[in-house]
Amino acid sequence: MSDTDVKPSTATFDQFGLAPEILKAIDEQGYTTPTPIQAQAIPVVLTGRDVMGAAQTGTGKTASFSLPILQRLLPNASTSASPARHPVRALILTPTRELADQVAANVRSYATHTPLRSAVVFGGVDMNPQSDELRRGVEILIATPGRLLDHVQQKTTNLGQVQMLVLDEADRMLDMGFLPDLQRILNLLPKERQTLLFSATFSPEIKKLAATYLRTPQTIEVARSNSTATNVTQVVYEVAEGDKTGAVVQLIRERGLKQVIVFCNSKIGASRLARSIEKQGIVAAAIHGDRSQNERMQALDAFKRGEIEALVATDVAARGLDIVELPAVINFDLPFNAEDYVHRIGRTGRAGASGDALSLCSPNEKKQLADIEKLIKRPLTVERLVVDAPAVHHESGSRGRHDRGERSERSAHGHRRTGSFDRPHHRAQAVDEFFLKPYEPSPSARNAADDTNVTNNTVTPQKPQSKQPLAALLGGLGASWRNKPSSSSSN
Repeated sequence: MSDTDVKPSTATFDQFGLAPEILKAIDEQGYTTPTPIQAQAIPVVLTGRDVMGAAQTGTGKTASFSLPILQRLLPNASTSASPARHPVRALILTPTRELADQVAANVRSYATHTPLRSAVVFGGVDMNPQSDELRRGVEILIATPGRLLDHVQQKTTNLGQVQMLVLDEADRMLDMGFLPDLQRILNLLPKERQTLLFSATFSPEIKKLAATYLRTPQTIEVARSNSTATNVTQVVYEVAEGDKTGAVVQLIRERGLKQVIVFCNSKIGASRLARSIEKQGIVAAAIHGDRSQNERMQALDAFKRGEIEALVATDVAARGLDIVELPAVINFDLPFNAEDYVHRIGRTGRAGASGDALSLCSPNEKKQLADIEKLIKRPLTVERLVVDAPAVHHESGSRGRHDRGERSERSAHGHRRTGSFDRPHHRAQAVDEFFLKPYEPSPSARNAADDTNVTNNTVTPQKPQSKQPLAALLGGLGASWRNKPSSSSSN
């Protein structure tokens, strides 16, 4: 990039011409100097030009578009209570609920001293409170595509006055199959608008999307595309597939990690791993798409408070999680999509802090490792990890047995009832040895049997009972048996 005169090394937030109300909020957040993406993107967005912004995750992309949006909307801000004075003027679309919630929190904090209203809508929670808030009027709406279309269909929001559109992590939206929803939403927006596209990676599909919906956008890249932060130490450990659970426990204990995100490729795998490492004494929780939104948010809040040591997650958490000074992430599984690796390890080493990205690689994951190295254009340090005491994976024996257990933990609505953080506690029950002995008839039972069946030391033969053939009961003797008259019918 480089049409702007603002340089990252010398820029300050005062130089952008932001309103005093916004500068006051920035100061309260503890920000002193803008990050490179902020220093280069904010002046361009303020001019009203379309932008494609690429930067490493954790470098402040949210402020890069939210601060200029607030500045541009301030002239139309109103203190009136009338919903008509607060139409949706800026729309921010995100691929996941967690990212939407985080962006909304940032926007609220930046707009705290202005009359501008903001709201967030996403799935997994009740629509009614969202609808009530939208009917009262908001200028800035943060949403996931599916839930936004629900509100449009319910006529609780109108997008006819949107002036600014932000596609945050648009590549992830395409990966998750949101392109049809995106096209429906874009068709509802005014043709004359400013469109901003921000992401940590730019795939060919994203460039095609930008060419379709952006007008002569300015591309801003503060780091090489698909690169990883230099302040994150990346190490790959070669381990056998069966030793991975033990390797996670060993790494957490050896490094003294009290806060770590462990990434898995599947929802079932995340739940299994969380239960397994908790049996080893590590407080863990799992978040994935099968957890309700309330459960996911409770687990995230507990993790941020330090009540949970290991947060086991699928890629639903790879984007949008902003944990202050998260020391490390562990890739239990290498991702199938190499770009997800960049986003996963971007959860650590944020805002200039250092962090560790530890990955476990089994022999059958060599191709995924090669794809990651090809994407980031650098080889990764590979070490052999000897697992001292592999953790016992109690649930790996039978997939069917595990699935039945998973279903039994769910209510009629599909939500787990084992607690907020997927941590069932099993206590050993005392067993009475009486129930372990073989059956022995009591003396009275033996005497009764002798009186019935034995007379003068002679066994009384039992009268045989007439029985119908089993095949007859099952209808298997054919028409000849059915036509044969029975003794009962002859009378």
